[in-house]
Amino acid sequence: MNKIILICISLLLIGSSGVNVEAQNRPSDKIRATLLDPSSADVLVVAHRGDWRYAPENSLAAIENAIKMGVDIVELDVAKTKDGQLILMHDTKIDRTTTGKGKVDEWTLDSLKTLNLRNGCAIRTKHTIPTLEEALLLAKGRIMVNLDKSYDIFDEVYAVLEKTGTTDQVIMKGKKPLEQVKREFGRYLDKVLFMPIVDLDQPDAMQQIHDYLKGLKPVAFELLYLSDTNPAPKEVARLLKGKSRIWYNTLWDTMAGAHDDDQSLENPDRGYGYLIDTLDASILQTDRPAYLIEYLRAKNRRDLKAPRE
Repeated sequence: MNKIILICISLLLIGSSGVNVEAQNRPSDKIRATLLDPSSADVLVVAHRGDWRYAPENSLAAIENAIKMGVDIVELDVAKTKDGQLILMHDTKIDRTTTGKGKVDEWTLDSLKTLNLRNGCAIRTKHTIPTLEEALLLAKGRIMVNLDKSYDIFDEVYAVLEKTGTTDQVIMKGKKPLEQVKREFGRYLDKVLFMPIVDLDQPDAMQQIHDYLKGLKPVAFELLYLSDTNPAPKEVARLLKGKSRIWYNTLWDTMAGAHDDDQSLENPDRGYGYLIDTLDASILQTDRPAYLIEYLRAKNRRDLKAPRE
């Protein structure tokens, strides 16, 4: 009996110590710590609109499956309804991805909830349009989230982040110069992670990168370029080494010098491998997250364990 009492007292002391053991071991915290470490050799995987090969893009099921397969970051698109509610939707119209027609901002949330999402083959599914709040609650503590198409409505987005307690899981990105970002987004720069998007084919690309390194020191840059004839990607890789991570999108050939998912399916070393080994990429956004994760494990470029529940 005395032993049982002592155990109970010990458990009570642990519970009242102010240390949240569960929070310390959240998968999203581990992912964030890796993301914030530019010297880490781990390559982080971003699922574009969730795992849309399993379930409709921007659906809760697509997010859930990305989490289960061990994806680190899920990219989601935010839109606002006629009655001012925030939902997940990429297009300004609902025709392609749902059983309805028209613009998102012509529909109320209640009416949108009566529709079904279509999959990548345009076939009606059982899934429905999620709100941003529903998506964040599903992701909470489990995965990092990149919110696309939300820069211009971020005041409203941030209210949902605070309500759901997910501000430390969110990544924002933008193509605007540093001074404009500070002016328009400055009050959020110490609350959520912001990554600049820089088109390396533009004449002011290197100046933008130097400005951001001096004025913000971002955790990562998303870089774009059309062809390997451009010397800038290799130059930027040297410049950012040990300072910021490099993010490339492998969704289609015009985003990363044709080292995309299609090339990687044929020869992953020429696709993903080139971006990682030659251009020092350590974050890749893909439409084939399972395939990329398998490749990274084979190359010992991934310590984060999967699946994660």
